[in-house]
This record gives sequence, structure tokens and C-alpha cells, in this order.
Amino acid sequence: MSVNKVILVGNVGKDPDVRYLEKGVAVARFPLATSESYKGRDGERVTATEWHNIVLWRGLAETAEKYVKKGSQLYIEGKIRTRSYDDKDGNKRYATEIVADQMQMLGKRQDSQSDESNDNQGGMQQNQTTGRQTGAKSDFDAAEKAGETNGTDESAFGASTPADDDDLPF
Repeated sequence: MSVNKVILVGNVGKDPDVRYLEKGVAVARFPLATSESYKGRDGERVTATEWHNIVLWRGLAETAEKYVKKGSQLYIEGKIRTRSYDDKDGNKRYATEIVADQMQMLGKRQDSQSDESNDNQGGMQQNQTTGRQTGAKSDFDAAEKAGETNGTDESAFGASTPADDDDLPF
């Protein structure tokens, strides 16, 4: 038996790069920074930051396009994947990425629509396998209550990453 599971809590390094592939499949990519602090040999506090390349597909990518910005704090759950590709000069390159299947936005909202909506953004969560987003203060929930969206349409979000998209160099 083997397990490939990654859980990260960190800050987004730049706005997500969202692209739409054939048949309208969305893919978002962005760096996520995680940091840990410890005391060095000299007794001073040392902070080590690790950067992770995050990949979101379908509904999660669309959610990231709308709500995730540089500096946002996120909870990411997914799997680690290393892929190879040939660069412009024909050199073989390797990329290690975290392919997320769950994302939860943490912290305060950065836009100020109203005092009530600024209270907490942390409840917004979306699951890649069901495409369902949960949270008391999300546009998705409001639209779902109004009957504007079907959050259980698994065909729109699919549980797996298409195999033919693995060779993309970005």
C-alpha cells in the first residue's frame, strides 16, 4: 500500500495563472509559500520558507480565478506529482507540483464589500471530487440557494486530472 497526500497551509506568492484548455477545462497555477521558524545555533530566530507549485483543475481553478489573490492564505490538500517536459532548447526539465483536490480560503477578505462580508472568508471551501463549495458567506452558496447552480454536477468538475494534459510545460 502507498499514500501520496500533501496538506499545506501557506500564502499565495502571486495571482493564479488560469488557462482554459480544450472543452473549457480550467487549470490554475500559482506558487504557495510555507514557512517554519526555529532557533539557530546562535540562539537567533531563523525562518525557512519553502515554495510549492500548486495546480488546480476545473471548479477549483475557477474558484481560484475569482477569489485567490497574491497574499491570500490557503489550506491546500492534494498529491505531489513530478512531471518532465522539454524546454525551448530541447533540454529535459522536471517540475514538482502539488495537484490539489481540496482548497480552503483562510483569513480575512481583502476586498471590502460590506462589514458583514469582511468578518470571515475562512469558511469558503471547495472539494475537487464533488465540485461542492461550502461556507456561509460565499457567492456560490447564495447562487445555489437561489437555484442558479447545481453544486453536485460531478461531470463538470471530475475527480481525476486528464492524462493528456500532463505534458503541459506550465
